[in-house]
Amino acid sequence: MPSLDLVHESDWKRRARWTDDGYFALETDDVGGVPVRLFLTQKLLVEAEPTLYRQIVHATRFPGARLVCITPDVHYGYGVPVGCVILTGRDDGAVAMGPVGFDIGCGMMSARSDVPAGRASPDRKLDFNREVMKRVSMGAGGKSVKLGRLDERELQDLVRGGAEHYVAKYGAAFDRSRAERHRIPVDDGWEIPWGGKGCPERGLNQLGSLGGGNHFIELQRAEETETLFVQVHTGSRGFGHGLATNYFELAKAERPDDVTDIDLGYFAPDSRHFRDYLNAVAAGGNFAIINRLVIFEQIAEAFRKVFKADLELVYEISHNLVQAETHPEHGDVWVHRKGATRAFPAKHPALVGTRWEETGHPVLIPGSNRDYSYILRPLAGAVKSGYSVNHGAGRRMSRGEAMRKLDQQKVNEQYRRDGILVNLDGEVPLDESSHCYKSADEVVLAVTSAGLATIEHRLWPICSLKGTEGGASRPAKRAEKARAREREKERGEARRNKPGR
Repeated sequence: MPSLDLVHESDWKRRARWTDDGYFALETDDVGGVPVRLFLTQKLLVEAEPTLYRQIVHATRFPGARLVCITPDVHYGYGVPVGCVILTGRDDGAVAMGPVGFDIGCGMMSARSDVPAGRASPDRKLDFNREVMKRVSMGAGGKSVKLGRLDERELQDLVRGGAEHYVAKYGAAFDRSRAERHRIPVDDGWEIPWGGKGCPERGLNQLGSLGGGNHFIELQRAEETETLFVQVHTGSRGFGHGLATNYFELAKAERPDDVTDIDLGYFAPDSRHFRDYLNAVAAGGNFAIINRLVIFEQIAEAFRKVFKADLELVYEISHNLVQAETHPEHGDVWVHRKGATRAFPAKHPALVGTRWEETGHPVLIPGSNRDYSYILRPLAGAVKSGYSVNHGAGRRMSRGEAMRKLDQQKVNEQYRRDGILVNLDGEVPLDESSHCYKSADEVVLAVTSAGLATIEHRLWPICSLKGTEGGASRPAKRAEKARAREREKERGEARRNKPGR
């Protein structure tokens, strides 16, 4: 894509026209007649980054673009916004790479229990976090605790066979009917492109690990039932990142005149890499599905030890994918969901024969770790957004800005006051604190007001686990220092209260 000379970069928000269908239609000279729908409240539109417009226009310029939808968690991303749905024609349309991103198949898992939320005492919250950390490695450098290092053949089998192969070989304690899909088909002739700049073999020892960044594990209280839930957000780790990196390089090399910005790489149907990239997305998606289900098994084990009760899988669902689907308005299309998630309502053809046929499948929407998360149920109106909704609350403050502006002590105190334990020591990663994210209520309001979905559960965080870029050992080391300080404080109080003093 050549650089853009835009006509309406300065006034695009004023040109967004509210419709009776619950979204803003954006019609400008820059989008070339491609329908653009902004599923935002007025407040979210006002607060949207002005620079988003250029990325929205980029989304309309991929070959064969049919529809672009902006979800309410939207923020600046790689080439196109995070919180973006792009439909391209199946026959003539490109499969675009920025709208999938580097964390292929990143997604959510939610589980529920019958345990009253009141049983999550301070001691049990600490025990839960500790037991999970024994079983699930945190941070960007985290390694698999359960499976160790796989050989290349076994990883090939897993990313082809998905959860089906995992269950057949290792057994499982989860109900696979509660996953969005068991596997995404991969062509027989495709092989993992080992090595290269991306080095996807990083995934060999990461299956069942959380990762860093915005990935998390969270113990929650359901407002409707006053019982404990658990949510997990993670993806395809170094494997998916490695695949994406290698294919981004191929896209740029194939079309050096068109792909001047590597974030806007794509493969047209005539490209020799077209099918290969779709297979890479499928393989990365399968890795991510298994990763979440392995983590669920490990968390369920920790939950049983602490709360003496079982966790039941609610749903497991991906975002950051491009998939072949059929849309009533646009026909056979490639649906790219960048920071967006599938939302199929009751009677959707893809749900026929599944347990969700009469209800629609659950949609998992995380807020920040000091805000509500949601479980939604899609409605027929989701057709307007390409059967998609947002994947979270969305950032409103960059990581760098958070580190410069936020006070660690004050942030920690806010979480302690609200009874939310982060990791083992209560040290909140500033760049992942609630200040960095939009209001989950406002974001979900945009979804429900547009008739895309309805609320089923509101989930408040009780304790949160997040990896840090310093590796998995940092939270544990900080926790040990915090415990040493507490022990010293207790000894001091005992000396002061000693009889005769």
